Amino acid sequence: MSDVIVTKEKLEDLVINKLEQTGVSKRHASTVASVLVHADLRGVHSHGVLRTEHYVNRIKKGGLNVNPKFEIKKTGQSTATFDGDDGLGHVIAKESMNQAIEMAKNDGVGVVISHNSSHCGALSYFVKQAAKENMVGMAMTQSDKMVVPYGGKERFFGTNPVAYGLPTKKNKPIVLDMATSNVAFGKVLHARETGESIPENWGVDKNGTPSTNPNEIESLLPFSGPKGYGLALVVDSLSGLLAGASFGPHVKPMYENLKDKRKLGHLFLVVNPSYFTELDTFLKHMDMMINELHNVQPAENYKKVMVPGEPEQLKEEERIKKGIPVAESIYNYLVKK
Repeated sequence: MSDVIVTKEKLEDLVINKLEQTGVSKRHASTVASVLVHADLRGVHSHGVLRTEHYVNRIKKGGLNVNPKFEIKKTGQSTATFDGDDGLGHVIAKESMNQAIEMAKNDGVGVVISHNSSHCGALSYFVKQAAKENMVGMAMTQSDKMVVPYGGKERFFGTNPVAYGLPTKKNKPIVLDMATSNVAFGKVLHARETGESIPENWGVDKNGTPSTNPNEIESLLPFSGPKGYGLALVVDSLSGLLAGASFGPHVKPMYENLKDKRKLGHLFLVVNPSYFTELDTFLKHMDMMINELHNVQPAENYKKVMVPGEPEQLKEEERIKKGIPVAESIYNYLVKK
């Protein structure tokens, strides 16, 4: 099945129109579209517009609130909670991060815990919000059980991603966005959609055996064994339990029981470098580190040493110029009236 090449603007409009048809406001639909297309621009199709159909189906079943009443509650000088009222997670995450940024501007640090939320998409989008303001951003979120714990056969934790955004002076911000599994499950879904095989270390079948067939994958594997497993536990504790939400096998699944509100938690933390060091020096040193890494002699079969997020950034720049490849089946869904 071939891809359809679509411009950033057209793809956003298609997603907006699809969401508005379900009663989502133009403002909220625009935020969701921006986050989804951001992921496709960076080549992270697992969190791109392929998710639109799922959100639409969940809204139609009652599992998402299209008219949420958000509530921000300051709990300290630099801390707050954000009640998302079961709305679209992308909007909740963006507004929570904005709140954390404002607190960090005034007090050096801002921490916002979001609750009563839903799937929020690629965390890279939100940490970039902070980096654009010359702030350091961190974000993490929980997801339903999909990954086997180290030494186990049954899934327990979600992919539980964590992301960091670091500002620079001249270079593009450094953005590290990673799941605590070897990959996000959305990449398995994308492989199913395109008919591609997958690496053997992505996941296991119903018997706990690694497989290269995406249609056989039942559970994912944690990255680097005990390291990814340990970090997944930390993420669930800080973004889930700290938000008064569930953990691991108790998190409501994304693709089952679409009528249920998922009640997910997120954590957003922003640090204002100017409260700890001289801002301009910090930014210049970030650039210096990037430049020196670029000058490291590459190993065999590598053209250049890159910083985290740089391959995605380069892909984004290319796709803004040339357009975004979208699987034909997904494009047909988006254009269908």
